[in-house]
Amino acid sequence: MDLRPCIKNGNCNLRDSMSSEVEEETLDDRISQLPDALLVQILSLLPTCDAVASCVVSKRWRYLWNSIHNFHFACYNKVENFVSLVDHVLIHSTCSKIKKFQLDLPYNSEWNFDSNINQWISFAVERKVEDVRLSSYEDVAFELPISMCTCSSLITLDWSSCVFDKESVIQWKSLKSLKLEYISIDDDDLAKILSGCPALENMELSFFNGFRRLEITSSNFKRLTLARYWCFYETLEDHLEIIAPYLQHLEILGGLEYLKCRLVNVSSLVNARLTFNITCIPNAEDGGCGDYHQDFSNLVQDYLQKLSHATDLTIGRWLAEVVFMLQLKGVSLPKLRCKCLTLEMYVTKYNLYGVASLLQTSPLLETLNIHLGHFGARFNDYRCQLELSYLAKADNINLLSWISNTVFPNLKNVKIAGCTVECLKRFGEGNDKLFELSEFLLMNALTLKKFVIVSEKRICGECSESCVSQYLSRLAKKLLDCPISSKKFVITYEESTLHD
Repeated sequence: MDLRPCIKNGNCNLRDSMSSEVEEETLDDRISQLPDALLVQILSLLPTCDAVASCVVSKRWRYLWNSIHNFHFACYNKVENFVSLVDHVLIHSTCSKIKKFQLDLPYNSEWNFDSNINQWISFAVERKVEDVRLSSYEDVAFELPISMCTCSSLITLDWSSCVFDKESVIQWKSLKSLKLEYISIDDDDLAKILSGCPALENMELSFFNGFRRLEITSSNFKRLTLARYWCFYETLEDHLEIIAPYLQHLEILGGLEYLKCRLVNVSSLVNARLTFNITCIPNAEDGGCGDYHQDFSNLVQDYLQKLSHATDLTIGRWLAEVVFMLQLKGVSLPKLRCKCLTLEMYVTKYNLYGVASLLQTSPLLETLNIHLGHFGARFNDYRCQLELSYLAKADNINLLSWISNTVFPNLKNVKIAGCTVECLKRFGEGNDKLFELSEFLLMNALTLKKFVIVSEKRICGECSESCVSQYLSRLAKKLLDCPISSKKFVITYEESTLHD
């Protein structure tokens, strides 16, 4: 029986048999003139469902898909059809080496994929796979197949909802990039993974939980991303120590709830992106969370000290507001060697005071980027009474006096990009402060060359106007009339249309 996949109603299905032989091609088109090896290369770039469907083009194309080396299977409809397709393709595959093997499993399916995944992954390992990606959801966890644990050809692993067998031995001697999502793992298992990956360069843990010490001593390891803490509300004393002396790029993103990430040793850090958010202790009111906030204030001071040698920093709303509160307490900030500072936040008067304080401590700054995006920061705008009592002091402070007597001898480029999906009309005071800050930069940046404003033109769902582009175009016009310190200065305004 000749089983062949076909495209039907936009989904990939298996046809039990074909009613007739495919006609020989009659058009001498350019694609058909290409050699088989190049056609296979092209088919390998397509979703596997589409690659297999190419068999109906002509007799020549009938078996080309058997040789593809990239496999991307995505289940959008009937699970039975999806499983049959994967089985059929792997049975007829003739490639000796797989470059990429990707499975996108369905959401909320009652199908037990465990045996299928073991079989499919074992096939990929036998064919010396280099890149494995499994996409699932947090409510379904799959144990890493034993065959995968010692795959010596593996270079990239991206696995969602993964469980590690305590008895398994990890030996990924070629692995360079590891991404694990929805992962709960203890210190011992994490150490076992790291020791089994001597060539590892990049690691990303998203929706993570369980471990409390992340020690990476390999000189090959350069980039670490921690994105969103998977909180079970078991303790309010969650902490994580990071020891990575050769780490060059660090990202801590998303909601950390109340997890304290301590940078014990990041002495080689060059680039840091800290756009995470911390939630105050639930139901802690009337100053009852003072010790809690003091701990995080101390943590931010330690961050600034540990990152003082980094040349490229990206910060978010929460960290900027803590910096502002530290300054209100009279805490002096360390001098930063930062040359490029990027702000990812929706602008308020509170966080701009923190930004202004960071600018004061960055005498080497050459580039300032302000991205007016929410970046997940508004997932929870709750602030306790203690935070509000500090932030309320901004009502009686003038931003220009806050950063008076500050010059920027090296600042050459400023860019404000409006990429937010928020309604800017709700942040009027913050927008006014942004103009004051921009005006101050024009007056005190001695070597400023470019001030670029970029907006995305779209209709806001809340105010039914193009509020982002309107605000930024007004900002650009107002800045044209401001006094300028630099003699070689250009201000530009760019507008693009945001397509849904």
